[in-house]
Amino acid sequence: MRKDAVPKTAAPEVKSSLQRLKVLIADDHPVVREGLSGIINGQSDMTVVAVADNGEDAVRKSAAERPDVALLDLRMPGLDGIQALHAILNQRPDARIVILTSFDTPEDIYRAVQAGAMGYFLKESPPNELVACIRAVAGGGTWIPSKVGAKLARRVTDPELTAREKEILQAVAAGKSNKEIGVALNISEGTVKVHVTHILEKLHVGGRTEAINVAAKRGLVHLL
Repeated sequence: MRKDAVPKTAAPEVKSSLQRLKVLIADDHPVVREGLSGIINGQSDMTVVAVADNGEDAVRKSAAERPDVALLDLRMPGLDGIQALHAILNQRPDARIVILTSFDTPEDIYRAVQAGAMGYFLKESPPNELVACIRAVAGGGTWIPSKVGAKLARRVTDPELTAREKEILQAVAAGKSNKEIGVALNISEGTVKVHVTHILEKLHVGGRTEAINVAAKRGLVHLL
């Protein structure tokens, strides 16, 4: 008696349960880009899909590649990290962005978080923390190291300088007199003096030199 043939069934397709996270790196230093790429591409669950050496290129490549996480250097030529962050979020409000920097001044941290960064990563940190940061942010979480968080908390309680006061403070740091500042900004010397007085009060300092030192430490001005 002939036995019916047993139909063969196709072997189930094996799919990887691990979807790689797409990462964009923007930094103007080639060695930094290569180092970060090596760390990220060495992970089984993530890959670098684009690198950029300036803010404008980062914005273009973010739009083209739609990375899960973008790492943006804080200080780059052209658009800096904060400006690039704004531009990317204007294109993709759900973009997940980490500011990558060597600077942990309170003002830089505050600006990044205010702009919408989900992470603030210090370049001095060990590689395993970079990997953890990317995974956390990709998953919808945030990455703010404890010492960064402490500085942010203090910055939030500081009196806010107005845009004009910041402009004048930068001019003071550049060594300009009240008269020179007034001419440059098309305001009276007396108005400049009033602004300087308010700046000193908000920084809790007694003079211009002390104001410059405090402002530099906080990241309110960047000295050459």
